[in-house]
Amino acid sequence: MEFKEGGGWKCCYDPESGRYTAQIGGGVNCDLYEITKEIYEQVDNPDVEWPTRLICEGRHLFMSVDDRCGPPYTVVFDPDYEKICPWSDQAVSGKTWDDDATDAAVEVLASESNNREQRRARKAEREKKLIEG
Repeated sequence: MEFKEGGGWKCCYDPESGRYTAQIGGGVNCDLYEITKEIYEQVDNPDVEWPTRLICEGRHLFMSVDDRCGPPYTVVFDPDYEKICPWSDQAVSGKTWDDDATDAAVEVLASESNNREQRRARKAEREKKLIEG
């Protein structure tokens, strides 16, 4: 695996899977993203003032929040986040949002639009399993 790091962020290219991923923060205050090759190539460019903004253009995989502004919580946008980002040091914090709450957030928040297709497909699979019993 190949890594790039900066203040509060870390990106990884995994040549085995061909995936580019990133982490902002760490531990119980952490966001994981699947990013593009173009984002990966630009994060350490000295002309990029805020690499974390660039990383946030990727597909959000996981978010863990424990910031004293309320109770800690975790949102799992992609249940495969540990397989996609096996290198990260994320930690689940507090209560994890259920699938319905996560699906609703993805539908409403423009910042999560990269997750809509994947979340809709998983929701359809869950509903199909319920119907089939």
